[in-house]
Amino acid sequence: MPTLPWITPNTPPPANDGKGAPDVHVFASRFETRTLWGAFRFLARTPAVWRQVGRAPGAYGASLRARPFRRTFWTLSAWESPQALKEFARAGAHGPAAGGLAGQMKDAKFVSWTASGDSLPADWAEALRRLG
Repeated sequence: MPTLPWITPNTPPPANDGKGAPDVHVFASRFETRTLWGAFRFLARTPAVWRQVGRAPGAYGASLRARPFRRTFWTLSAWESPQALKEFARAGAHGPAAGGLAGQMKDAKFVSWTASGDSLPADWAEALRRLG
């Protein structure tokens, strides 16, 4: 599966008074499943979660990289706030998908940082550097 390109569900607020765009909450994750079966289970849940991202309040953008035969997946997203991300993670398709896949995970890593809304779409190179 190739990288799902950056989508922009909601447009970040514009710059104010020449100070640049407001800051956004950027979040990146890396998941490695224990088995190839776990990777296919991850892929099977992806479309529903992707649709949820596309209509999530406070979501300014998202992308997904999947290397299922390596059993590894990365997400990159930008949000209005950490709270908007938490509400997304607990709701809709994401909550049950995450809970149902927990036992399939070998490793997971999460990082977040603040960036200017002018810098979107978020940079994959920066996300991968931060994920180590």
